[in-house]
Amino acid sequence: MIKLGEMQELTVTQKKDFGVYLKSTGSEKSEDKVLLPIKQVPADIEIGDKINVFVYRDSDDKIIATVKRPKLVMGEIAYLKVVQITRIGAFMNWGLEKDLFLPFKEQIGEIKLNGEYLVGLYIDKSDRLCATMNLFKVLRTDSPYKVNDNVKGTVFSLKRGLGATVAVDGKYLGLIHEGEILKPLRPGDVVEVRVSHIKEDGKLDLSLKDAPKLQIDKDGEKILSILIKHKGFLSINDDTDPETINKVLGLSKSSFKKAAGRLMKRKVIEMNRDGIKLLKSNNSPQREKYARGKK
Repeated sequence: MIKLGEMQELTVTQKKDFGVYLKSTGSEKSEDKVLLPIKQVPADIEIGDKINVFVYRDSDDKIIATVKRPKLVMGEIAYLKVVQITRIGAFMNWGLEKDLFLPFKEQIGEIKLNGEYLVGLYIDKSDRLCATMNLFKVLRTDSPYKVNDNVKGTVFSLKRGLGATVAVDGKYLGLIHEGEILKPLRPGDVVEVRVSHIKEDGKLDLSLKDAPKLQIDKDGEKILSILIKHKGFLSINDDTDPETINKVLGLSKSSFKKAAGRLMKRKVIEMNRDGIKLLKSNNSPQREKYARGKK
């Protein structure tokens, strides 16, 4: 079956002066074919040859093939530039002769001419390819990832009380929970994250932190580094408010308590009502032992 909006391998079935007709492998339906215009046809192509093409609708609304891969295909997202704005929507340059339509109902926020916006691709009720800024409807939930895999994604939505929604590898839907976000994020930011949980529906929970044990050690190194810069003392302890801890250390209160607890257990720091104090110098065996991640 020929798939609209996707790159696919099709077979040459007929050669004409104006191009070649292609069909999907194994299809017996005479109507299941698409034209590849002559200007796109390789010079040495023969009937029975296979060719990789993208299928879309041309300016006459006819299904047609091209050997060009557009900037956006089904199941992916990309930044596209607006080249025309009309009463019913905007048109975006996606690298093909016919611009991609972004309906008004699929727009989020103000759209400006020559602006670039993050969009996905979908097929509307009239069987036409259109762009949408509502990425929830186009991102997939069948990722190949496992818990603790490191991935890269693009932030596309921020909601107070929820967190940052991320398009992982431009294809899969993920979420960084609000409690994981220590520094401001904005739509369009590219983040390196870890898969912390995979929900039953396939959506990914993401963490900006490393795996828990490694993260505690990293947080501990951060506390030690800042302690050394402040001559071995910080007026922070378990009773300090979360905002102050985040401002001074760049850590949540929970992360601070876990890392400080491990440092105290290893007798690297002590904590009292005045704050935390470095017990040993930066070059001490205990400090070097901690830096190497020893038990």
